[in-house]
Amino acid sequence: MPSTEMPLALTQSSANSSREAHAKQKALAKERKAARPNAEIMEQLKELWEKLRLKANVSAEERKDLIDRTFELVTGRIKEFVFKHDTVRVIQSALKYTHSMDQRRIIAQELQGEFKGLAEGKYAKFLIAKLLEKGDAEIRGLIIQEFYGNVRRLINHPEASWILDDTYRQVATPAQKARLLREWYGPEFSIKGLGDDKDVDNSDLNAILEKSPEKRKPIMDYLEQQINQLIQKKQTGFTMLHDAMLQYFLTCKPNTTEASDFLDHLKPDPTLKEGEEADNIDLLKNLAFTKPGSRLVSLAFAYGAAKDRKILLRPYKDTIETMAYDANAHNVLLAALAVTDDTKLTSKSIFGELLPAVGSDQLAEKIQNLSNDARARCVLLYPFASDAKWLLDEETRGRLAEVYKVREITSKKDANIRNQELAKSIEPQLLAAVSENAEYLAQSYQGLQLIGEVLVGAPEVEPQVRQEALKKVAGLSQQIIDGGGFITSHGKNMLKTLVQGGKFDPKTKKVVPVDPPLGFADLFWSRIKGELMTWATGEGAFVIVGLVESENFGHKDEVMQSLKKGRKQLQEAAGPARTDTKTQKSKKGAAPQSRGNAGARILLEKL
Repeated sequence: MPSTEMPLALTQSSANSSREAHAKQKALAKERKAARPNAEIMEQLKELWEKLRLKANVSAEERKDLIDRTFELVTGRIKEFVFKHDTVRVIQSALKYTHSMDQRRIIAQELQGEFKGLAEGKYAKFLIAKLLEKGDAEIRGLIIQEFYGNVRRLINHPEASWILDDTYRQVATPAQKARLLREWYGPEFSIKGLGDDKDVDNSDLNAILEKSPEKRKPIMDYLEQQINQLIQKKQTGFTMLHDAMLQYFLTCKPNTTEASDFLDHLKPDPTLKEGEEADNIDLLKNLAFTKPGSRLVSLAFAYGAAKDRKILLRPYKDTIETMAYDANAHNVLLAALAVTDDTKLTSKSIFGELLPAVGSDQLAEKIQNLSNDARARCVLLYPFASDAKWLLDEETRGRLAEVYKVREITSKKDANIRNQELAKSIEPQLLAAVSENAEYLAQSYQGLQLIGEVLVGAPEVEPQVRQEALKKVAGLSQQIIDGGGFITSHGKNMLKTLVQGGKFDPKTKKVVPVDPPLGFADLFWSRIKGELMTWATGEGAFVIVGLVESENFGHKDEVMQSLKKGRKQLQEAAGPARTDTKTQKSKKGAAPQSRGNAGARILLEKL
């Protein structure tokens, strides 16, 4: 049988030939690199970059020296390096680590006229991003100025679109944002073709159309075309797109075909079966997490019919918890809770994801996390305190006021009834958490607010568990009042609400007792009766005022008798009788006179 092995000499010859060919290729590549313009400088820059990019083992003094040497090499010829993928990284690193705004300005000033092209570059766009992040108002102005007149092209470009939107969302001033957004309204709104319109800092489409009503159709058509183009391309994450969509919708007259057709863009196909995803699900999810987008979705819930609201909620399945903690998306959940008459739907869709079932090991932790977050607790406690100033900040109340105005026309159920039904649906989980974790919750003002709202929320739900929770809170009364700072301040308000058996209504100036009565006043009295005067003359004075005023308290006479015996202590705590304000003014440099305990003064009046 003939041998298949190659002769040894032939094998060695082939190996030598391969090595020689490889060496020739390396030499040729080296010659080509050396023949490139700025080849020597590029090699020096790369050597500097290898050291500059190290995060450790480089002192501040060494890094400054590396940056200065880099700038010595590139100053005056930066354009020659920024469009090459290897050398642009050197410029980016120098920009990242330098603390000199003058050096950053050198880069920006040399690149004037090139920013649009850089934004479209696969690698150069990162240099733009770094300049925007590290630059000052002057540098940002140089960049943004070159975006004017090019918004339509840039927003549709695969690379530049994200740079444009990041600029719009993160660094542009309100005036710059207005100029960029105006270009969505038509070619004439380009900064290069403004004509006689000098109001370039106004992007309010309603105001623009009020000034030029004859332009309504071409502007709306152009804007809709721009919006649809991006939606069809599934590029729906841009804040600028969301702002444009909001402007379009705010310009539509309610209940018109124009408004209805636009809302149809948002609604997923109702014929889809469980598990199937609509094309615009990403659009709805992206909208929820930006300020203009969340406002648009909130208005869609407000204007929608019952069937529309169900369809609009569906895409947010498995996203509810993330939305609850988000600065913008939690407003969408609040809008859904505020306008949807089908409370079973919202309870299942929203609270069903936020709160595990009673008995779950995760329930207590989930509620603690929700109640400690400024946004998430708005969602959790909205059914209990939908009008409370301590729960909702001014911006959120403004957003809800807009939704409430529409709700008067589109929702049939009374708002109080809606909230009561929502509260009852989650009361078992919240009561279980309070009963099991009252001591932990009482250590923070957020937890105290949760306790107070839940215990007076829906008294007919889980009466036995509620009584257990009330007993635990009564046992923690002294600990709460001794907490100090916010704990004491919020704690005494919570305890006063519980002993009064209901919330104070600012409209009627009266406490509205819950039905059936809580019975907390008696539980509280049994705990503190031996320390009554300590409470009446200290931080808990107003809690005792609430106890005396409680309508369903069975030991009021006993409390009054004890207070009469301690009248002298009350008088000392109350301080001197109030006199004319002129005599109360202290001399310059003197310590101001104490006004005493206001709660003790009220108790004296009641005696």
